[in-house]
Amino acid sequence: MVHAARKTPEGRPAPAPLESVHQALRVLEVVNRYSGGVNLTQIARETALPQLVLARAMEQLLRANLATPIGPDAYVAGSTLLPAESANGEGRGHLWETLSWLRDAVGAAVYVARYTDGEVSITQYADGPAAPVVEEWVDFRVAAHASAVGKALLTQLDYDDRKDHLARHRLTRFTPHTLTSQQDLFHQLDHRPPNAPLLDLQEYAIGTVCAAVPITAGPNAECVALSIPVPDPGRLKQAARILQSEAAAVLLALIVAGSNRDPAHRPEDTMLSPTA
Repeated sequence: MVHAARKTPEGRPAPAPLESVHQALRVLEVVNRYSGGVNLTQIARETALPQLVLARAMEQLLRANLATPIGPDAYVAGSTLLPAESANGEGRGHLWETLSWLRDAVGAAVYVARYTDGEVSITQYADGPAAPVVEEWVDFRVAAHASAVGKALLTQLDYDDRKDHLARHRLTRFTPHTLTSQQDLFHQLDHRPPNAPLLDLQEYAIGTVCAAVPITAGPNAECVALSIPVPDPGRLKQAARILQSEAAAVLLALIVAGSNRDPAHRPEDTMLSPTA
């Protein structure tokens, strides 16, 4: 079940990735009803989705192996829809593939973070020689106000939960760019353009910029983020645009993998200590 995203005091609507995944799941419902296959015309009739929206939803399902083509215009349920013990392993593999693909697409390390028991944590990530993770010079759990990841999680909390978090973790200045005013921070969280990524413009560390997009695949606030180890506004803007357009694919991969189970970080690595 996909839980609705938390609303801010202004009651903003659910993030775009969540809406996109709802559309994909509507398509999946139809595909799953036809064991012998179903064409796009029938799917469109039953879902009432516009052609472009349907095409995008089907692309997401195919990438996640939730749907499989059996002809030029016919689809059946994919290999991921297997008994739980098989599907879980394949779903985790797909999540890692999705994050790796996104890392290469944005040219930067990418992360999935979650707000659990009042703390920020990185649960999955993908990096590489040309896309290094950000160096954790301050425990990331105390730096939510200064990071794109933290802001993307805080923006999904209600006013009281935000206040509780900041009562436990002071708004410390890490660089000259760090916001240390609660009023300014809340204004930034609540008055950005709809579905715009949250940014860290050298607020956590000089020389590193980050972007994050809120997503929700379970009862806890989550987000997908990237970090670039150079303060290049043009590169960040382009990478953030790709991150935003592919956030739904990450959310769908989290749902397939089971985002409330054990983390699915890189198989060869230990869990990344909280950074982003």
